[in-house]
Amino acid sequence: MKNFLGFVLVFLSLQISVGQTIWHVKAIDPQGKFMDVKAFDKQNNVYDVKAISLDGNTQYMDIKALKNGKQMAVKILWSQDVFAPVKAIDENGMVYDIKALSADNVKWDVKGVSQSGNIIHIKAISPDGDFYAIKAISPEGKLHDVKGVKFTDHDIETKIHGVEVWAHVKSLPQANYQNTDFVWNIKAVHPNGQLIDVKAMDDKGTIYPVKALEENGNLHLMNVKAFVGNKKLAVKVLAGNEKYGPVKAIGDDGTIYNIKAITADKKIMDVKAVSQNGRILNIKAIAADGSFYGIKAISPGGQMYDIKGIESEESMMIQGVKIKAHIKAIPQE
Repeated sequence: MKNFLGFVLVFLSLQISVGQTIWHVKAIDPQGKFMDVKAFDKQNNVYDVKAISLDGNTQYMDIKALKNGKQMAVKILWSQDVFAPVKAIDENGMVYDIKALSADNVKWDVKGVSQSGNIIHIKAISPDGDFYAIKAISPEGKLHDVKGVKFTDHDIETKIHGVEVWAHVKSLPQANYQNTDFVWNIKAVHPNGQLIDVKAMDDKGTIYPVKALEENGNLHLMNVKAFVGNKKLAVKVLAGNEKYGPVKAIGDDGTIYNIKAITADKKIMDVKAVSQNGRILNIKAIAADGSFYGIKAISPGGQMYDIKGIESEESMMIQGVKIKAHIKAIPQE
């Protein structure tokens, strides 16, 4: 027991030293009990599957399979099957099955079974064809949803070691409430509680709305768009060497629109990515005195989400503009 406790302490200290926290990944069975979710190779060797929190970020966590101290990407693969396979991929391009284990050690498939906007719903599938949720559970018992995430409309989101990937697999805060608000306002929040408009602006000073959109039932990772004429333009953090990451809208012809916070008395503040935790970039309005104001999405019904940058996992260009991160509205922790 003494040696075991010593091992645990060393393991925890290593986690802290690299800024990681490990969450468990489980399916929930019909009786409300947790089922282990594991990776299996062709020889039926078993490997843990975990959600990895980096630098305190728990709003958008990677899902990894762990093998011999290495982390393997877990992705939804491109397939023409009715349900999309969820697999781990090692550095040699070898693919590992992801399965949920029932109490009697029966393996249940884990698949992407439906889509809401850019969110893919991942479920464990019982031998009878019933679907059961996949969750990430923190050491303290906090529960998140495990979902597939797409950033493009392409069938192939990316390739990893030669394997075609349809969607990334992530742990996201739960979005439990029923929503009938499809267009959310984007605001900066002053320390005194006042809300400040966030807008897109062209080089002539013309102002355009910026909104978060609930699309096809997706309440986990909502797109943020600038409305310019009859176009909905992507809003992104651009790549570059500036101290703070520029937040911009990008037109179909590559035109760049500034994203600004504009006070009631017409004072204009930059909106930038000012820091990073794991794959999350913290987006703020920057006041004249250098202080930061949070940026939020607020529904007509009063729900509030955080506006964050989600770092791109691969190099990405939009209309010739290099992108560092996508801008999304995500549930608050």
